[in-house]
Amino acid sequence: MAGEIKKVQAALRELALGLPGATEEFPWGERVIKVDRKIFVFLGRDEPHAGWGMSVKLPTSGPSALDQPFAEPTGYGLGKSGWVTASFEPGERPPLVLLRGWVLESYRAVAPKKRLAELDGAAPPKPAKARRKRSK
Repeated sequence: MAGEIKKVQAALRELALGLPGATEEFPWGERVIKVDRKIFVFLGRDEPHAGWGMSVKLPTSGPSALDQPFAEPTGYGLGKSGWVTASFEPGERPPLVLLRGWVLESYRAVAPKKRLAELDGAAPPKPAKARRKRSK
């Protein structure tokens, strides 16, 4: 089943990195995906044989997410801000469809409006042109 966890990790990483402005970093030895320098998903370490966990910001579905047996408020005070951690032991099968939805919700919660416009297929707003004062 460690193979199942690796498949889920890979699918979520691919989804997250496919979002506008997403980049990958490894602070604290853990994989994180950011949008414009703000983390929207912690994808844990690449050690599926030891279990696996991920954290996302869920301002809308957070309360219902915490009803899942594998979910809890994220530590370090992040849970108070709507962050949820999902943890899976070796042999467990993470629910990919649910977790994909969580990654997308977290991205929408963290990404700036410009990136959300890109995601939704709209052209980002153009900056306003400076007006010149007319001389009299």
